[in-house]
Amino acid sequence: MEIHQLRYFCAVARNGTFTRAAQAERVAQPSLSQQILKLEAELGAKLFDRLSKSVRLTPFGAAFLPKAERILRELSEAKTEIMEMSGKDKGVVTVGAIPTVAPYLLPSVLGSFSRLHPAITINIVEDTTPVLIERLHAGSIDLAIAALPLDSADLSSTVLFHEPFYLVIPTAHPFASRRSIRLEEIPKESRFLLLKEGHCFRDSTIEACRKSNVSPNIVFESGQFATILALVSAGMGISAVPRMAVQPVRGCRFIRIRNSDASRTIGVTSLARHFQTRAEKVFLQHLFRTTAAFSRKASR
Repeated sequence: MEIHQLRYFCAVARNGTFTRAAQAERVAQPSLSQQILKLEAELGAKLFDRLSKSVRLTPFGAAFLPKAERILRELSEAKTEIMEMSGKDKGVVTVGAIPTVAPYLLPSVLGSFSRLHPAITINIVEDTTPVLIERLHAGSIDLAIAALPLDSADLSSTVLFHEPFYLVIPTAHPFASRRSIRLEEIPKESRFLLLKEGHCFRDSTIEACRKSNVSPNIVFESGQFATILALVSAGMGISAVPRMAVQPVRGCRFIRIRNSDASRTIGVTSLARHFQTRAEKVFLQHLFRTTAAFSRKASR
């Protein structure tokens, strides 16, 4: 059994097709397929059901996957520990971030970090919280920046900052002169434009409404704030954004939501058993300093 066979197996399980797995691993698809067949022959069990346009783990494959992931993770950590012992300053850190944080926070963090530490490479993965948690367990990312708390006992999280939510309305809206508002004051007939399912900010917004006995009339869903804000500007409805997304947008007015539940906590998370490299420690120190300054600036 070869290490690259385990890596290819995990890639197929993660990507759902041999083609996407081959692209992710930067190997020819026939070569990857052949290595999977060799692995199955050695194990004496079929790991995947080959469907017309995808693959699915068999019971044997599902049982083998966490063990293969653990082997690859432990091998990677062993290699990293040796590099740390040798005193090498170079390193690579792969950071995951949710879409409602990445475009607002990471540019300032990464820009200043790369100038201070040019020998450390930071790779970024932007995805929803469930996918980032899955990637942490698979070992494909080292850290995840997401809203807390996260429902997993084997994760270790540290708070970066707290931020309130803001109501976004067209500048012609009757509430446009308000500086703050409570969710209960929003008319029931208001048309809400929210992020689509899978985004934790959507869940937090709906939960804050529920706790205030407000049932938002959701008429449109999108995967990004830019589309939502453009529609709000056009008078198509109202929305909510976290404080970090409050930026000048033509035709939009941002109003602080006073409800205590209309807020979120952003933190950085890793596996509790994850070996923290020198590069990760340096990045985390910079992240804590930058987010502290970011939070103070946003408060002002």
